[in-house]
Amino acid sequence: MIKIENLVKRYGNTLALDHFNLDVKEGEIFGLLGPNGSGKSTAINCMLALLKYDRGSIRIMGEEMSPDNYRVKSQIGIVMQDVAVFEELNVYDNIDCFCSLYVRDRKKRRELVEDAIRFAGLEEYRKSYPKKLSGGLLRRLNIACGIAHRPKLIILDEPTVAVDPQSRNRILEGICELNRQGSTIVYTSHYMEEVEQICTRIAIMDHGRSIAVGTKEELKSMIKTGETVTIEAVILGADDLAEIRELPHVFDVRYEDQKLVAKCTGAKHNLIRILSYLQEKDIPFGRVFSELPTLNDVFLEITGKQLRD
Repeated sequence: MIKIENLVKRYGNTLALDHFNLDVKEGEIFGLLGPNGSGKSTAINCMLALLKYDRGSIRIMGEEMSPDNYRVKSQIGIVMQDVAVFEELNVYDNIDCFCSLYVRDRKKRRELVEDAIRFAGLEEYRKSYPKKLSGGLLRRLNIACGIAHRPKLIILDEPTVAVDPQSRNRILEGICELNRQGSTIVYTSHYMEEVEQICTRIAIMDHGRSIAVGTKEELKSMIKTGETVTIEAVILGADDLAEIRELPHVFDVRYEDQKLVAKCTGAKHNLIRILSYLQEKDIPFGRVFSELPTLNDVFLEITGKQLRD
């Protein structure tokens, strides 16, 4: 569906994309992650032929992407982070206006607009104006405007920013439904749990390059962290912490406010070894947690950054 090879984009002396590569297969929900300034927005704008790039190639649906390739552009839906609707138009007319850019037949367009309204759960608000909608409903309207023409490829750039949990769930369910209906999705988000929930494959980019690509399981296998053990209400001295650090397969220990967090490799029995040490030393403790690595752990270990930096 998308094939990007060795894409280079400069802004003066700033290298925004450094031989960036991306391969999105038809039928995927593909997550694109990166800290602020990593090049995500630049890559998307180049992909849509909204920006000129210095070197490389972009092919979408098997065709070279260019500003005048309207056949391909007509099959792409884009929903950007900033809501883009007309304040002077109501919900129905907004969706109809955006859909009319792709579909001229009025009868067909009416059907598509009605489908988009039902899809976004906006039946009760079809005559409402954007300024009367909540943040969540406004986001849903924004998505409906972007997908009403039933595009084969949909690019969603942080569509759940600042929405309530109910609207977020509705949006995520809707994205999965669009995918089931045949659309390939490119999804960017700062919410790792969303990406883990819906994406079939994920690319992590930083400094304008793709630095890791795979399923969430494949990405987790790339990092050292295999298990994180957390023990609360435990009082430890410096000698205890030093000895816990020396336990087999423990590679990082943090202790603050009577809470111990030990990162371990993927070896077996990490939790048992740590608890056995505390029992041997007759050290009491409270609640115990053992967690497998999350996508956030992957991102932090690979990039050295929090996603929301």
